[in-house]
Amino acid sequence: MRIGLIGTGRIGAFHAGVLSRHRDVGALVVADTDARRAREVAARIDATAAPSVDEVFTWGVDAVVISSATAAHAELIGRAARTGLPAFCEKPIALDLPGTLEALREVDRAGTELQLGFMRRFDAGYGRARELVRSGRLGRLHTVRAVTADPAPPPAAYLPLSGGLYRDCLVHDFDILRWITGREVVEVYATGSDAGPAMFREAGDIDTAAAVLTLDDGTLASATATRCNGAGYDVRMELCGEDDTVAVGLDDRTPITSTEPQGPPPADKPWPGFLERFAPAYEAELDAFVRVAMGELDNPCDGREALEALRVAEACELSRRERRPVRLEEIPGL
Repeated sequence: MRIGLIGTGRIGAFHAGVLSRHRDVGALVVADTDARRAREVAARIDATAAPSVDEVFTWGVDAVVISSATAAHAELIGRAARTGLPAFCEKPIALDLPGTLEALREVDRAGTELQLGFMRRFDAGYGRARELVRSGRLGRLHTVRAVTADPAPPPAAYLPLSGGLYRDCLVHDFDILRWITGREVVEVYATGSDAGPAMFREAGDIDTAAAVLTLDDGTLASATATRCNGAGYDVRMELCGEDDTVAVGLDDRTPITSTEPQGPPPADKPWPGFLERFAPAYEAELDAFVRVAMGELDNPCDGREALEALRVAEACELSRRERRPVRLEEIPGL
């Protein structure tokens, strides 16, 4: 296959390296609005650097991977659809709900494939949790607790472009909650704090958030996130049933210190960030996309799945702003 990759920042460069090693990718074309950066990435992995993004759509590629700045996602998804190309795109589809809906309508009109980058679906721990929940091994699921904690805030310039903590960060928890349980969120109540670095207040964002989610079978879930977890990168989920409880993300690199005399020792090398924690999952999701593009695999995370996670994030933002519970039926969908 000949694949075009658009966006060669941190995650884009990682994706380029993965694709360059893939057995079914015979050629890789990379492009970026910063042509110099694209050339540097291409030189490291023996790929071809396109002069601009336009050439990705005219040089005869078989599929497109979009890892550009978020503001460009919807336009690039539309271009791929109109060109008849299957596309993989990092979340989110767009910075707002109307943009997301229009991009998905364009994909539907074209009849092309769009896979979204929710890499936790390809993580071994989350996959095992899904098996246990779906098989009934935990009994009736009554409580889910999800945690996402970044070790340090992103650059201040990123915040106004991120979509906010619910859409940029907790949307992963909302997606994986639906994926593991097979249930839909029907109501949320969310709050947040901007008591940390001033740049969050200046951007109209929050640095810490919490949400209580009610699922359609009565299961209760909580999801918390922060940009200021100095202990390290901490992503976990606990799933509690009437028969058993399991935890995802609990290992010798989890950045937690027990205060119990007989508790486990603190992690020697806590996870520093998302790329290190989820590297195998990122590789697996791109392998899945190549197989989707070749017609060998059904799409494991299409645009409608991403939309449902975004609708939960939108409901949380509305709940925080208006200080009230929000029913998901209040948030438009396709």
